[in-house]
Amino acid sequence: MSDQDQKLYATGKRKEAIAKVWIQPGEGNVIVNKKKVDEYFRRDSLEMNVKQPLVLTDTATSYDVAATVTGGGLSGQSGALRLGISRALIVSNPNLRPTLKSAGFLTRDSRIVERKKYGRPGARKRFQFSKR
Repeated sequence: MSDQDQKLYATGKRKEAIAKVWIQPGEGNVIVNKKKVDEYFRRDSLEMNVKQPLVLTDTATSYDVAATVTGGGLSGQSGALRLGISRALIVSNPNLRPTLKSAGFLTRDSRIVERKKYGRPGARKRFQFSKR
């Protein structure tokens, strides 16, 4: 297998979203669930969030990214993609690790929705209290 066909794989998670990411040397195309990134993420902030690792490491035009994302909402999916892309970049070039780590792109955001408790309408909310 030559360097041109080499595909590197990594995963990322955020909230309920799971991203499976493949990167290979290319022109900088980012495909998410068989759509271009700007078609999939309509908000510019989410699209920028996904591309941050590539822009930070100056590899935005060096790699093609193909990803499948399942679960969660768009915000969680973009966070999962960012983590997946960052991990894949490290597999391709371990020298990028300090740059990505200092930016916080390698940290799995462990915040998830707190579960609902019985006897209450939500996780923390109480039913209305009546003194009399």
